[in-house]
Amino acid sequence: MPIYEYAPVAGDCPHCHGRFEVFARISDPELSVCPDCGQACKRLISAANVAVGGSHLLKESHFAEKGFTQYRRLEKGKYEKTAGPGPDLLKGD
Repeated sequence: MPIYEYAPVAGDCPHCHGRFEVFARISDPELSVCPDCGQACKRLISAANVAVGGSHLLKESHFAEKGFTQYRRLEKGKYEKTAGPGPDLLKGD
């Protein structure tokens, strides 16, 4: 569900101080009055918040900064540490 931003048509609402946000479905009708003070309002066009990619979170330095350890598989049952604290090599029997 998107967050819609509204502003009073005239004056200033003591509750929202000029703007307020409403979490609503796309199919819900547009508000015409502030739900708190009843003053007339209009919906604003605001910038979209878009998160693109998350590859920066998978960098080795990010793992180490957060206290995690990352390992890379060398062969079956054998792993080498690439980032973070912990043993340099893990071996399974």
